[in-house]
Amino acid sequence: MTKFDKSKLPSRYVTEGPSKAPHRSYMYAMGLSEEEIHQPLVGVATCWNEAAPCNIALSRQAQAVKMGVKAASGTPREFTTITVTDGIAMGHEGMRSSLASREAIADTVELTMRGHAYDAIVGLAGCDKSLPGMMMAMVRLNTPSVFIYGGSILPGRAPQVEEIPEDFRSRDLTVQDMFEAVGRHQNGTMSDAALDMLERVACPSAGACGGQFTANTMACVSEAIGLALMNSSGMPAPYESRDQYGEASGRAVMNLLEQNIRARDVVTLKSLQNAARVVACTGGSTNAGLHLPAIAHEAGIDFFLDDVCEIFRDTPYFVDLKPGGQYVAKDLYDVGGIPVVMKELRKAGLIHEDCITASGRSIGEELDLISREADGKVIYSIDAPITKTGGVVGLKGNLAPEGAIVKVAGIPSQHQTFTGPARVFECEEDAFEAVQNRGYEEGEVIVIRNEGPAGGPGMREMLSTTAALSGQGMGKKVALITDGRFSGATRGFCVGHVGPEAAYGGPIALLKNGDMISIDAINGTITVDLTDDELAERKKAWPGPRETMYASGAIWKFAQLVGATYKGAVTHPGAEAERHIYMDI
Repeated sequence: MTKFDKSKLPSRYVTEGPSKAPHRSYMYAMGLSEEEIHQPLVGVATCWNEAAPCNIALSRQAQAVKMGVKAASGTPREFTTITVTDGIAMGHEGMRSSLASREAIADTVELTMRGHAYDAIVGLAGCDKSLPGMMMAMVRLNTPSVFIYGGSILPGRAPQVEEIPEDFRSRDLTVQDMFEAVGRHQNGTMSDAALDMLERVACPSAGACGGQFTANTMACVSEAIGLALMNSSGMPAPYESRDQYGEASGRAVMNLLEQNIRARDVVTLKSLQNAARVVACTGGSTNAGLHLPAIAHEAGIDFFLDDVCEIFRDTPYFVDLKPGGQYVAKDLYDVGGIPVVMKELRKAGLIHEDCITASGRSIGEELDLISREADGKVIYSIDAPITKTGGVVGLKGNLAPEGAIVKVAGIPSQHQTFTGPARVFECEEDAFEAVQNRGYEEGEVIVIRNEGPAGGPGMREMLSTTAALSGQGMGKKVALITDGRFSGATRGFCVGHVGPEAAYGGPIALLKNGDMISIDAINGTITVDLTDDELAERKKAWPGPRETMYASGAIWKFAQLVGATYKGAVTHPGAEAERHIYMDI
């Protein structure tokens, strides 16, 4: 007998009763005992692969999770799914696979869980899209679920030699610095030898990018939203002590199963608002404006870009992390991590304390257990923030009727408005080439269109172009807008997610060189100096969406199915349309 009643759990379909003898024979073939077969079956999903350092440590960590599940009378079943690592996919056609991979991750985890009738899930993820993809699957399935991040990379250090510019020698290095080093190299201010030395030391260990880029942003979200154990996301990937969090996560999911606490009990409108607060106050990635609506969609909750940005607007920015600030994820962990950040938010009444978490306790109860306080260096006091509003801002206007988003963390308020003539490019490659050749002028607004989810297809990130601008020292002298995305590592005045995208005939499709564009991150507006009539005339003359080379395959399929950016660029109707919940099947 197990301590769990399997008569209502999905795995009864593969383990209970005489008719399931064939299914059980497969399980005996894998070395399971009779007792293990009749315990709850827990999916342990990882994104382990050899594509990048973000994922390389996940297999080890999964073994720790399995030990925790076993210790709490569950039977873990490990499986893997894909990831596309943005750092490797960046700056070429591979980046079109990135956002589509989020959907593929959610879909493959769902299919694996359904196909084998698993009762609960612990999901491990390391790279940008794999975090929201894994969380989306949990909410879609509505099983007892615990998320655990694979951990961040250790910071790199440059050799103290004269060939390397002093500002690179004096700071912790991340992959963002390598993209900027390419810009320096292109404009002749960094030698071949210096670039060669830097690329060997910038990323010294396993783990995801170290700044508050997309992976760490979504790792912080996993704690704030309640799907991960408190402080589980902070510890760097190489630390052996990460395994303790893995083991604890395995035990935690069995506790949730026992109490029948499911993913949608955890992910509510209030917990999504908590997550958006944490993104704002840490200067997190603009990609959270895409992923939070997508996670909400799986629960049937309307939580769109506007709702995310409304929270950003009145949340102080008080955690000094790269790319806008100075510190990396390891530094945040060393001063107490996300629990201390959330304690500061609580002081200002900006956290819903009654939200349930992966431990079975509420956010408030969890924060009551935290004794550490803000250190004043990495985590400022909320009473004396870096800036009074969030590090990410939403924009709306006649150029983006469905909204857009810009990361202003680290940009002084006097540089948060920009007006200039448009310099229009039809895709990122054209823009990158122009930047390399200095085919643009100071004071211009660089427009990169046809890079949205459907029109790209795939909504690529523009890190190569923005990093090259920074490397040329032009990051503050031009603005950039796109219907594509930016990396969490992007610096400078860069507006993404402009909607409707060009492929749908949004105003960004109608711009011409020289049109005057005004961006105001203080008041949240983005406009082009054209009347409604002028825009309507241009729309009549618009030749229609640009043809792409993707006429078949997964990326074509994604482009056919994908919805509006402001709703999270999702590819299915979500919980609002569902007729059953997997857990009750």
